[in-house]
Amino acid sequence: MRPPAMLRWAAVALALAAAALLAAAPAAAFYLPGVAPNDFQKKDQLLVKVNKLTSTKTQLPYSYYSLPFCKPDTIVDSAENLGEVLRGDRIENSPYVFEMREPKMCQIVCRASIDDKQAKELKEKIEDEYRVNMILDNLPLVVPIARQDRDAIVYQGGYHVGVKGQYAGSKDEKFFIHNHLTFLVKYHKDETTELSRIVGFEVKPFSINHQFEGQWNDKNTRLITCDPHASKLVTNSDTPQEVESGKEIIFTYDVGFEESDVKWASRWDTYLLMTDDQIHWFSIVNSLMIVLFLSGMVAMIMLRTLYRDISRYNQLETEEEAQEETGWKLVHGDVFRPPVNSDLLCVCVGTGVQFFGMLLVTMIFAVLGFLSPSNRGGLMTAMLLTWVLMGLFAGYASSRFYKMFKGSEWKSITLRTAFLFPGIAFGIFFILNALIWGEKSSGAVPFTTMFALVLLWFGISVPLVFVGSYLGFKQPAIEAPVKTNKIPRQVPEQAWYMNPAFTVLIGGILPFGAVFIELFFILTSIWLHQFYYIFGFLFLVFIILIITCAEITIVLCYFQLCSEDYNWWWRSYLTSGSSAIYLFLYAGFYFFTKLQITKLVSGILYFGYMLLASFAFCVLTGTIGFCACFWFTRLIYSSVKID
Repeated sequence: MRPPAMLRWAAVALALAAAALLAAAPAAAFYLPGVAPNDFQKKDQLLVKVNKLTSTKTQLPYSYYSLPFCKPDTIVDSAENLGEVLRGDRIENSPYVFEMREPKMCQIVCRASIDDKQAKELKEKIEDEYRVNMILDNLPLVVPIARQDRDAIVYQGGYHVGVKGQYAGSKDEKFFIHNHLTFLVKYHKDETTELSRIVGFEVKPFSINHQFEGQWNDKNTRLITCDPHASKLVTNSDTPQEVESGKEIIFTYDVGFEESDVKWASRWDTYLLMTDDQIHWFSIVNSLMIVLFLSGMVAMIMLRTLYRDISRYNQLETEEEAQEETGWKLVHGDVFRPPVNSDLLCVCVGTGVQFFGMLLVTMIFAVLGFLSPSNRGGLMTAMLLTWVLMGLFAGYASSRFYKMFKGSEWKSITLRTAFLFPGIAFGIFFILNALIWGEKSSGAVPFTTMFALVLLWFGISVPLVFVGSYLGFKQPAIEAPVKTNKIPRQVPEQAWYMNPAFTVLIGGILPFGAVFIELFFILTSIWLHQFYYIFGFLFLVFIILIITCAEITIVLCYFQLCSEDYNWWWRSYLTSGSSAIYLFLYAGFYFFTKLQITKLVSGILYFGYMLLASFAFCVLTGTIGFCACFWFTRLIYSSVKID
C-alpha cells in the first residue's frame, strides 16, 4: 500500500485513540502550560485543593481524607486524566478558602475528637514521614527550609503530617500533629490593571495545643493560644498537640500575601530547582562526551577494517585464493538462514519498534513544552496514547520480518505481537495493583480505570497491530543479498572471548554507561517524588543511546562473523538488550543506598515496577541493536562479489 494510505490509517487510528481516551477518563479542558494564567482581583476567592498523602518510605499514597482532617460540607473530586489516576493522585476540595490579598490570622477550621483507630493511623503516618500535598491555582504547596551550609532556602514538596519528639526531661517518644498552618501566597501584580497572578504557595506547619475560653462555639470561639486581637500569633511549637485517643484537636491556619517580582511564566522555576544540589551538570556532560568519544573511536576502527576486508575480497581473482580466505565471507551461505524461534524474534522486534516510536514521539512533545510538570499526569497519558498508536508500526515490523523468514500465518504473529508484552506487563501490573489495594492505598487503580486500560488495549491497540501486520504482509518479502545453502555450515570452535554469554554481557555495558547518570535523576523523580524537567537533555541521551546500541552491536557482530559463526540474529538482539541487566542491578543499588523503604509490600512494588521497566528497556535496546546489525549484514554481503 502506498505511503498516503498509511497516513490515512494513522489519522483514523489517532482519532479513535483520542475518542477512547476521552471516554475512558474525564479530563479538564486542554491548555498548554505557561499560556493560560488566571487573573485575580482583590477579595476574589482562592480555593485550596488537597491531593494525596505521600511518603518516600512506603511509596504508598493515601487520600487526604483517610486521616481525621477537617472536611468541607461536601467533598468534590476534581476532574482527573488517566495519567493522574495511574499516579495515585486524588485531588479534592478542602475547607481552606482564601480571599486574594486579604490576610487572615488564627482562623479556626474545625475541632476534631480522635478515637483509637484514628490515633493509630495518625501515628503510623507520622512514623512513616507522610507529607500532605495541597494545590492552589495549579501550584503545589512547598515548605521553605533554610540550609545552613549554603546560606540559601530550599523547598520541600508538601508538609509532614506531624513529628516524633520528646518533652523536656522525658525519654518517652510522643507523636505530635501539625494542626496549625501558616500559609504564604506570593503574587505578581499588574500595575496597570491591579489584577494579580499567583506565583508561589508556601506553608510553615506548627503543632500547637490550642486552648480556648468559655464554651466552644464552632468558629466563633476565641482561642487563648492564638488571638489576632491580642497580637498573639503562633510562631513556634512550644506547647505541641499530642496525638492520643480521646483528645480533641483544633485545626487552625493563617494566610498571608506577599507581592513578588517573579512573573507568572517563571513561577515553576522554584519547584524545578528544588534538586539543584543533586544535579551535577559537569559529570553528566563529561560522561556523555566519554561515551561519544568511545563510540566514535569504535566506529572509525570498524569502518577502516571493514573497508580493507571488502577491498581485499573483491580483488581475489582465482578460486584457490578465495578458498584460502577465512572470515565473514565464508559464511555468506548461512548468514541469512532463519534463526531458531524466529517467530518470537519477530514479536520482540515489533514490540521494540512500538517502544521506540512511543519514546520518540513523547520526548519530542516533552521537549516542545507540552508535557511540563505543571500538567499533572500529562506525561503518562501521552505515553499511553502514543503506545496505543504505535501498535500500527509494531504489527508492520513484525510481519515484515516474519514474511522474510518464510512465515505464512500472519494472523498468528499478529496476535502474539498484540498480546505478548502487553499481556506480561498487564499481569505484573495487576498483581502489584492487588498488593496496593490490600494496603488500602489511594494508589490502587480503580476498576473503571483498569477497564479503560483494557479498552485501549483491545479496542484500539490490537486492531492497529492487525492493520499494520496486514499492510506489512502485503509488501514483497525482504530479499537477502546472497543465497542461503540448503545444508547448514558447521560452526568452528570459538575462542573463550567469543562465547555468546560473554559477548552479550560485555555488549550491554556501553549502552548502560550512556544512560546511567540520567537514570539516577529519573529514579529520583519517580521514587523520591521530585520533578523531572530536563527533557531536552534526556532527548540527547536517547540519541546517544541509539548510536551506542547500534555501534556496539555492529562491532561484536562483525567479530562474530569473522570467527565464522553465522548465528547472529538472536545474539545481535541480546547484545545491546543485555544493558537491561545492568539497569536492574543499578535499580537494586539505588534501592539500598538512596531509599529508606522498610515495608515488604513497598519493596515488592519497587522491584516489580523496576523489573517491568528493565524488561521494556531490554526490548527497546535489543531492537535498536538488531535493526542496526540487520542493516550492517545486508550492506556488507551486498558489497562483495559472491561466486
